[in-house]
Amino acid sequence: MRGKIMAALMLSTFLAAMEGTIVSTAVPRITSDLSGFELVSWVYAIYMLATAVSAPIYGKLADLFGRKKVLLIGIGLFLLGSTLCGVAMTMSQLIVFRAIQGLGAGAVMPITMTIIGDLYTEQTARAKAQGWISAVWGLSGVAGPLIGGFLVDTLSWRYIFFLNLPFGLVSFFMLVWFYREKLLAKAKRHIDYPGALIFTVGTIALLYALLTGSQHQSWTSPVTISLIVFAAATYLVFVSVERKSPEPLIPLSLLTNRNVTMINMLTFLTNGIVICMVVYLPIWSQGVLGESATMAGFVLTPMPVCWTIGSVLSGNLLGKLRAEQLITGGTAVLTIAATLLTILSSHSAGYLIYVAVGLIGLGMGLISPIVMVKIQSSVAVDKRGTAVALNTFTGTFSQTFGAAVFGMLFNLVTVAEGHANLGASFETGSIPAGELAAIRDVLASGVHVVFTGALVIAACCFLLSLLIAKSQKQQAQSQ
Repeated sequence: MRGKIMAALMLSTFLAAMEGTIVSTAVPRITSDLSGFELVSWVYAIYMLATAVSAPIYGKLADLFGRKKVLLIGIGLFLLGSTLCGVAMTMSQLIVFRAIQGLGAGAVMPITMTIIGDLYTEQTARAKAQGWISAVWGLSGVAGPLIGGFLVDTLSWRYIFFLNLPFGLVSFFMLVWFYREKLLAKAKRHIDYPGALIFTVGTIALLYALLTGSQHQSWTSPVTISLIVFAAATYLVFVSVERKSPEPLIPLSLLTNRNVTMINMLTFLTNGIVICMVVYLPIWSQGVLGESATMAGFVLTPMPVCWTIGSVLSGNLLGKLRAEQLITGGTAVLTIAATLLTILSSHSAGYLIYVAVGLIGLGMGLISPIVMVKIQSSVAVDKRGTAVALNTFTGTFSQTFGAAVFGMLFNLVTVAEGHANLGASFETGSIPAGELAAIRDVLASGVHVVFTGALVIAACCFLLSLLIAKSQKQQAQSQ
């Protein structure tokens, strides 16, 4: 029975994760059909924003009303959004419907991990199961663009959304039929509507400021500054409201739980490294090395493949090695990979970049399942959904924040060095060879600074993993 439930969870996770990348290969056809090219970035951003904002709310609802009911609502909302995206007639409609999709997807990852924590009480079995979910998440990064490209070329871009319907319904009904949830004792439940509303408004304001600031480099504009100040004030109000709520959306005890805080810090830092790779490795490959757009896309392929290997390996090693040792090993691999990236040049052997990308995936694969095990073992059962959702939100928020910070670093360097044709085609022959070489030098400088930043973050991850191990040892000695 658990195997059938796991299959349903893996399927829903794959669909929700794939939607973050499957659109990439369809953008030219979408903008051709719907126009509105200037809005295309929001097709990605709104999905990520809606997922991030809704995850903690779903986590709390799952703790209050049960995992199964809330997950089924999330999957249903995701399928509704997918259907609407498939029939969208304008870019504005597509963006709104992608938001609905994201609101549904926000339920999938945190509640899936929470259900696994409920199903598998033994730590090693739980790590293996969560390793498979992490592997599915990693594979979706490769499968999304490949499946999307095939559907766009053979059918229509609309089928990248319609594809979710049959598989999503299979997952939905498998959970209905096979998942028998053991609900906690029923009691009168309080829903923290004010907290949910304030948290949502503050997070949307902050993410919108980060997205627009990074996109337009408008960090000093009155709008961006006002949004950031407003978000900070909103979060202060949120803390005040949570202190008084009998059933807070995010219990403040989670924020003062040392284990949870350190794991969330690790999640925040590691996801920042991932977004750095996803955004800037193709720029390095295409802009600096002169590879084609297709080859620039392939440069990321080792990451999800090795992420899958690392996730499976991590689940099987837990029990033979302590969780803290696996986290330390994973962060050490990330540091080695980031070091390789900082020493890359246009004259480096071509295989080195693939080795570095593969090591990033391997390190993340070793860490990801253990993060969930540590989170779930650090809180009571009735707070497990909230804790996992908070960690999921941290990872998603980190990618938005990381994209903004690395974008600022990259643009500071490239603007400082200056070149009129940085947005020109990188293909040899489109501009004079001397000018093309100058453009590549500027891009190389910008990307190198970004990779250096990733190395600093990876080193911080390694130091944090040592602190986590030390803290765990002190807790064990005190018991």
